[in-house]
Amino acid sequence: MTDITGIQKKLEKRLKPERYEHTLGVMYTAASLAMCHDADISKAMLAGLLHDCGKYCSGKEQIRLCREFNITLTESERKMPALIHAKLGAYLAEHEYNIKDSDILGAITYHTTGKPEMSLLEKIIYIADYIEPGRQEIPVLSEVRSAAFSNLNRAVALSAGSTISYLQNVGREIDPATVRTYEFYHTN
Repeated sequence: MTDITGIQKKLEKRLKPERYEHTLGVMYTAASLAMCHDADISKAMLAGLLHDCGKYCSGKEQIRLCREFNITLTESERKMPALIHAKLGAYLAEHEYNIKDSDILGAITYHTTGKPEMSLLEKIIYIADYIEPGRQEIPVLSEVRSAAFSNLNRAVALSAGSTISYLQNVGREIDPATVRTYEFYHTN
């Protein structure tokens, strides 16, 4: 049995206060979604708690740590360092927090971009990160929140589509994985 309280205490010391608050929001939102969709609640809480554990340092430091730990980065991740914390977080979850469950590690890995054919837990963490109560109001947020409890695939499509629209509007790069996620869930 994993010590969620012990991990919470470590993360509270390691993360900035606003990141820690977001983390708790994702953990509890993930638990709610797990209850709604008949998923493993403790796995959802653990993945939600650890989803941003790689975000405790700067993007430059995250890149350095990925090199040190031999974590392969895609071209998109090198162009958009904000994505790196997902892979780094999965590595830290496994090696620092002793998480061996591949579904939890996958949920951490794909919580920023998603991917086609996500597991139920991967979808839960992807959506919980997007809809947690502390998120500032953005277009389609209320629609995604509503869909999250009735049709998780629709929530994923709405979230990925909104992310793509936002990035296009501000002229930023879009990770191809996010596009693949949208295309897969938009048609399913």
